Amino acid sequence: MDQKKIGSFLKELRKEKGLTQEQLAELMYVSDRTVSRWETGSNLPSLDILIRISDYYNVELSEILDGERKSGKMNKELEETVLKVADYSNDEKMKMMKKLHIFSWIGVVSFLIYLALDVTGLAGQGITEAIASFCSGLSLGMLITAVLYTSNSIYKIKAFKKRLLGKK
Repeated sequence: MDQKKIGSFLKELRKEKGLTQEQLAELMYVSDRTVSRWETGSNLPSLDILIRISDYYNVELSEILDGERKSGKMNKELEETVLKVADYSNDEKMKMMKKLHIFSWIGVVSFLIYLALDVTGLAGQGITEAIASFCSGLSLGMLITAVLYTSNSIYKIKAFKKRLLGKK
C-alpha cells in the first residue's frame, strides 16, 4: 500500500465534493489535522473510518486502498467480509474502552478513599493504615493499567505472555 498515493486520492475525492479539510473532519468526527495527515500520507484512517469515507464518496474500499479509481466493482462477498471485520474491530475497541472505564473508576474511588483517610489523619493508625496503603497501591495500579491500555502496550504484553506459555 502506498500511503502517499492513498492520501492524494483522498484529497482528490474531498476536492471533488468541494469540501474543506475542516468540513470533512466534522463529517468523520476527527480533527482537521488528522485529515491533513491522511492526505499527506503520514497516517491512514482506521478501517471503520475508511468504510465511512468510501460510503460518503461512493467509491469502493479497494479503490481507496489502491489510491485510484477502478472500472470493475468490488466483489460483494469481499465487501461484506470487510464490513464484518470492521464491526469486529469496533466491538473489540468497545470492550477495551469498557474495561478501561471500569479500571479508571476503580482507581478514582480507591484514591478518594486513600485521600479521605489521609486528610482525616486515619491513614497512619492500625487497620486504616493498611486500607490506606492498599487504596494507594490500587489507584497507582489502575493508573498504570490505564496507561498500558491507551498506549496499546497491553497487546504486546499479551503476545509476550503467549510466547512464554507457548500458546498460539
